[in-house]
Amino acid sequence: MALIESGLLTQLSEDLDYDVHHDDTVHYYEKDIPTEDPDHRGMKKPRAVSAVTEKLSSQVYDYAKDGKFVLTLGGDHSIAIGTVSGTAKAIRERLGREMAVIWVDAHADINIPETSDSGNIHGMPMAFLTRLAREEKKDIFGWMQDEHIVNTQKLVYIGLRDVDRGEKKLLRENGIKAFSMHDIDRYVLVRFFPGCGGDVTFLANISVLC
Repeated sequence: MALIESGLLTQLSEDLDYDVHHDDTVHYYEKDIPTEDPDHRGMKKPRAVSAVTEKLSSQVYDYAKDGKFVLTLGGDHSIAIGTVSGTAKAIRERLGREMAVIWVDAHADINIPETSDSGNIHGMPMAFLTRLAREEKKDIFGWMQDEHIVNTQKLVYIGLRDVDRGEKKLLRENGIKAFSMHDIDRYVLVRFFPGCGGDVTFLANISVLC
């Protein structure tokens, strides 16, 4: 709410000329969270996360199906199960094709429950979104259908620097493209050269002379 109160929506509307739709509500989803939620396959609060992301997926879909760009604020990375799945469903319906995902993050968030040391689902969203992790229980991500899923060949990571051993194995075995911070530091540099008459973007193996 602080971002909205500080004028984010006004900036999007007036400075960037976006047609902004907002329901003036911060959603906490208290009514969707079950009173009892024991661990399952080592996952913490699996029913709560599943219920919230299922609701979020439906909300995102309702906007994305009309071609709107959906901006979601708040939550840890487990909410990506909702935002990405809702958008994926809308893209399939609107355009008849699979959605691609560019995941810019230090973490891959693709642990399956059995490889997670913490059991926190915010480290697992891409595993469930790609079906590398599956669960048949309806109240624990069993609501996810083919229309919600991301093809591993349509996923690329940029900026990885802290990847668990199990995640590295999954990335290799499934041929998922991933660029680490080392790759970025080595190949892509952005620098400002006032003497060049503007900003200059260049690759590390290209010399720029002004």
